[in-house]
Amino acid sequence: MLVILMEDQILTPLKVCQSCLLADRSGQPRWRQGQLRCGQQLPTINAQHPEQYECMMGFRIANIE
Repeated sequence: MLVILMEDQILTPLKVCQSCLLADRSGQPRWRQGQLRCGQQLPTINAQHPEQYECMMGFRIANIE
C-alpha cells in the first residue's frame, strides 16, 4: 500500500495525487512493477524502514506492506 508521508501525518495518495498531472486516470501515483514511475527511489535507511520515493511534486511516498 502506498502512503504519502508528511512531517506529522500519513495521507492516502488519493488526497494528494488526484490533482497531480502525473497521476494515472484514477488519481493514483503511477506505480508499476514495484516502481514509482512518477518519482525516484530514495536511499534506504535500513532494512526495517519501508522503501521510500520522492515524487516529482516533492512529496515523500512509502510502500508499506
